[in-house]
Amino acid sequence: MAKESGLVVGLDIGTTKVCAIVVEVNADGSVDVIGLGHSPSRGLRKGVVVNIDATVDSVRRAVEDAELMAGVEIRSAFVGIAGGHIKGVNSRGVIAISGKNHEVTRQDVERVIDAAKAVALPVDREVIHILPQEFIIDDQTGIKEPVGMTGIRLEAEVHIVTGAVASAQNIIKCASKAGLEVQDIVLQQLASSEACLTSEEKELGCMLVDVGGGTTDIAVFVEGSIYHTAVLAVGGDMLTNDIAIGLRTPRPEAESIKRKFGCALAAMVKADEKIEVPSVGGRRPRVLSRQNLCEIIQPRMEELFAMVDREIRRAGYAGRINGGVVVTGGSCILEGVPELAEQIFDIPVRRGIPRGVGGLTDVINNPMYATGVGLGIYGAAHRTRRKFRKVTDRNIFDKVIARMKEWFGEIF
Repeated sequence: MAKESGLVVGLDIGTTKVCAIVVEVNADGSVDVIGLGHSPSRGLRKGVVVNIDATVDSVRRAVEDAELMAGVEIRSAFVGIAGGHIKGVNSRGVIAISGKNHEVTRQDVERVIDAAKAVALPVDREVIHILPQEFIIDDQTGIKEPVGMTGIRLEAEVHIVTGAVASAQNIIKCASKAGLEVQDIVLQQLASSEACLTSEEKELGCMLVDVGGGTTDIAVFVEGSIYHTAVLAVGGDMLTNDIAIGLRTPRPEAESIKRKFGCALAAMVKADEKIEVPSVGGRRPRVLSRQNLCEIIQPRMEELFAMVDREIRRAGYAGRINGGVVVTGGSCILEGVPELAEQIFDIPVRRGIPRGVGGLTDVINNPMYATGVGLGIYGAAHRTRRKFRKVTDRNIFDKVIARMKEWFGEIF
């Protein structure tokens, strides 16, 4: 069993699922996935908590599954945050370099970042991340690590991510009521980029599009740093709703049909392919062409990617995405998504799956786990406190007894 001090947990509280991933940090800095748990999410809407108790229950179930797989008890986690309330803005700070030799110190870097984050915020918003882009010393641009350099004037270009105080506190409250201490709240597309993007893509300039159930998260990287973030309040749930209405089938069946037979590009589907569609009200199932399903999905996905394209053009970064686009998230599992996205963006597109980790790679080899794995990778690089202890057989027995009592309580 891995040493307790080398364990980190990423908790992805999404609109359609809650995913907990336990990673082990090795001595050489590499990361292995050793545990995974997920459960349906029933307390969120478009990335925002709308039912505390339902969210807490989903978190508990996902964490318990991850605990049993990894053989550890989870007491803290790095938690993802998304939603339409997330906003990103670029800012600049300027200071005079202090000291006898005018050599930049770590304290100078902290001061210039503090100066850059001194932007006026409404009382209902708080800063989630301050992401340095570059430093400038006496008009010398493109500096990534200024400590030790000499100059008179130090400037910092940063990207500031803010969110609604209430939404962030609700996420923390759900984790706390589930028995977890939140080590940090992490922007979901930042976490996904840790798992899916290569350093070459970030340097050349690329865009990450994380299509979840309730939101689509966007991050643009230029010269290795984030320059733009945005969250669109649309996601894979709208596909499920359209399928349920268009095919006149129950919503759970629509979700299953979407996952099994969905394709974002109707041209990729043969005309003679058929699918069985359950009906409502006890009526007999119907046999329909698979192209009928694709003709429902494709316009919605075109609309979603067109919204992303408009957002990037509005922000002025359309000409800086030389490394292409990476699409990830649970809704990007559908066949034809990268091909359709290429038609909309007119640049190379690939599907992003977690990479750069060891351990249970066959289990997490799926776009739906990109954020959870990325939270673990981010936590491994930024961990300060770890509150884990091994689960003994007695711990596991107690957990099973508690779950059985819960089941019997629901029945009787």
